[in-house]
Amino acid sequence: MAFLDKHAAIEKHATLLLVLSFLVVTIGGLVQIVPLFYLENTIEKVEGVRPYTPLELAGRDIYIREGCYVCHSQMIRPMRDEVERYGPYSLAAESMYDHPFQWGSKRTGPDLARVGGRYSDSWHVDHLINPQAVVPESVMPKYSFLANAEIDGRYIADVMSTHAFVGVPYTTEMIEAAVEDFKAQADPNADSTGLQERYAKTNVSNFDGQAALTEMDALIAYLQVLGTMVDFSTFTPDASR
Repeated sequence: MAFLDKHAAIEKHATLLLVLSFLVVTIGGLVQIVPLFYLENTIEKVEGVRPYTPLELAGRDIYIREGCYVCHSQMIRPMRDEVERYGPYSLAAESMYDHPFQWGSKRTGPDLARVGGRYSDSWHVDHLINPQAVVPESVMPKYSFLANAEIDGRYIADVMSTHAFVGVPYTTEMIEAAVEDFKAQADPNADSTGLQERYAKTNVSNFDGQAALTEMDALIAYLQVLGTMVDFSTFTPDASR
């Protein structure tokens, strides 16, 4: 009872309540923030995670431009129901080259963190052109216009340079070969040797099935890489973290 009386005194004294609240928030913040200054890296490095190829990066920008993140998250939480439905839970390293990250907070549609390789390119084309033809109950709008929007990657080197400025490890060689790699990834008949050397496990395909290089090619290239970089059959989490 005596404790409640003291607590009531704090609540009735606005200045005292403000000071004590500030102290509590300060201590809590320091407990969370200070340890980060003593860690060499707050993100556990995971083998296989690489920067996006020029075409994948362009597709990611289209994904953001069209607001796909509003209905689709890219973060699988370590809960049984999520892991059983979507696959292994998301790792921080998988988003280390995302600026901004696409974790999301709402799922009108399914989580896309592991969508790469789950469906064929043609499935994605059909789904983007008319979602309800593939998933009748879908409320997703149609994106058929992406198949008619041609792109040539003329500015992709500038985009990569900007990402390099904030820490994405794009090399000078990668940036100089940006347009060449951009076009090669969507052309199975092109020489993609350099592309494969610069970006491991790159999926080369005529993603939308058309002769022209389109925004749909870029978006599907991005979707097909999501969740495919880490080999979870060999990955073992760092127990010290």
